[in-house]
Order: sequence, then structure tokens, then C-alpha cells
Amino acid sequence: MATALKNLSDHNNSISAAGMKIAVVVAEWNTEITEGLKKGAVETLLQQGISENNLQVHYVPGCFELPLAAQMLLEKQNIDAVICIGCVIRGETSHFDFVCQGTTYGIQSVSLKYNKPVVFCVLTDNTIDQSRARSGGVHGNKGVEAAVTAIKMIALQKVI
Repeated sequence: MATALKNLSDHNNSISAAGMKIAVVVAEWNTEITEGLKKGAVETLLQQGISENNLQVHYVPGCFELPLAAQMLLEKQNIDAVICIGCVIRGETSHFDFVCQGTTYGIQSVSLKYNKPVVFCVLTDNTIDQSRARSGGVHGNKGVEAAVTAIKMIALQKVI
């Protein structure tokens, strides 16, 4: 969890994404935030050696569609992991709770069903400022962390 005292986007450059095939699925809702997260994830994957031919980026309308897109990719593509990127900002109704719960459960379910990393990179903040701080601001970029997580989980799966 990002805090005011620690930027969690720093990572060990000894990890390698060479030879890995990763898809990034990005929700179009709150694009200011999701594009920042996508940029962090894609730049990190490229810096860590993934081939551009092995990196896919797809868009869905909102966070609730992320799990289905991940499932479609895992069913139809030969990929090692999917990074699901989204942002839900609390509003005046309980819609926030339903979207966050459904998205979280859906992403976890797809990961377990296909036995492949489906990385949760969905910000669930109270304000847009909190989301900005976590998508390239003072708390780093959760997209970077998601890319590192995908690489590490693929590597773990290969050695188990």
C-alpha cells in the first residue's frame, strides 16, 4: 500500500521480462488516471526486456469489464499474464462498492481459473487527487508495480 512515506514503484532491475508474453487491459473510465498507470506498466515491461511483439494493450469501457477481457485473452491467446488497469473513485452512492467488489472478485477468479497471473492494478480511491498520487505522482505509479508483479509471478510459475 502506498503511503506518504514510501514510493513503492522502485524495483530491482535484476528482473527480466525477456521471452514473456503479457497483455495489458485498460479501462477507459477515468482515462487521466488509467493512461498514467498504463504508461508506467508498459514502460517498465519494455525496460525489463519484453519484446514489443509480445506485449498487447487492449481497452474496455470500465473496470467491471476487466475480468471478462482477461478471460477472453487467456482463452484465445498464448500469453503468460494479464495486467488489469482501472480506477474507481468513490462517489455519492454505493455504486463504488459494487464495482470494486465485482472487479476484484472477477480478476481473482480469472487468475485462479486459468492458473496464470491476472494482476490487479485497479485504484479504488476516495478522491481524484489520491488517484493522481498513485498513477505517477507522489506515491509512485501502481502501473510500474503491476508490471513488476506480473514479471515476478511468471518467473515463479516457471520455477515451480
